[in-house]
Amino acid sequence: MISIDQKTAVLAEALPYMQKFAGKTFVIKYGGNAMLNDELKKNVIQDIVLMKCIGINPIVVHGGGPEITGMLKQVGKQSHFVAGLRVTDAETATIAEMVLAGKINTEIVSLINQYGGRAVGLNGKDSDLIVAKQTMATIYENGLPKEVDIGFVGDVTKINADIIRILLSHNYIPVIAPTGVGLKGETYNINADYVAGEIAAAVGAAKLVLLTDVEGIYRDYHDKSTFVSTLPYSEAQEMVKKGSIDGGMIPKVEACIRALAGGVEKTHIIDGRQAHSLMLEVFTATGIGTEVVKESGRG
Repeated sequence: MISIDQKTAVLAEALPYMQKFAGKTFVIKYGGNAMLNDELKKNVIQDIVLMKCIGINPIVVHGGGPEITGMLKQVGKQSHFVAGLRVTDAETATIAEMVLAGKINTEIVSLINQYGGRAVGLNGKDSDLIVAKQTMATIYENGLPKEVDIGFVGDVTKINADIIRILLSHNYIPVIAPTGVGLKGETYNINADYVAGEIAAAVGAAKLVLLTDVEGIYRDYHDKSTFVSTLPYSEAQEMVKKGSIDGGMIPKVEACIRALAGGVEKTHIIDGRQAHSLMLEVFTATGIGTEVVKESGRG
């Protein structure tokens, strides 16, 4: 049981951060187990609504990989990944859009509204919000890049952020599904981490926060003592090239790098399995995850 003194200390520690971030925009990539566990789901939504109540402008970009995989299994399709990205044929792209924009997005919007927020759901086709082109996955063999065709997987070419700014100016919380639209109206499945990073840069966000199912970044994933609290993005780039960061962590780290290059002040990769992880990362001095930053220094 947490004592009154402990609760007071937590609030006192949070106060300067609340004052510092009032009026700032945060982009939160919501994914992983925090989308599947009902109690964690409640924690995340409460944290987002609280941010809004204290004057922060949250933008939510959500994933949905496990649910897409589940739907594909129902229709007899196996999922394959390259460098953390789903190989996507035309049928898979249609199913992904249906799951992301038609199911998950509306569920998140409903939950935010239930907890007192005012959320509006968007996908990449709304006002051409996310314009994309086909991309190739990049893998590294002996430190050298190699491109692999993975189908209808998109890379963001443009974010039309006006509709996001309009919603923020009217105190709404935008909730965005990571589907993109091509120049001929085709649908692209886009990794939600990349979308979150591009949106954070486009709106001039103060922070990009990525929820995942690990504590953060390790120099050696098999050695918990190598956990990194703050990582300069130049070092993060080298770790990707050397294979120290692989699989599903690659898009997260690359999203942080893209966001920082686009002017975002701080990026964070945190463990969404921990209750109220957003609050612990943003409103405490030590945080709980890994910051990927242009220069060292937590804040």
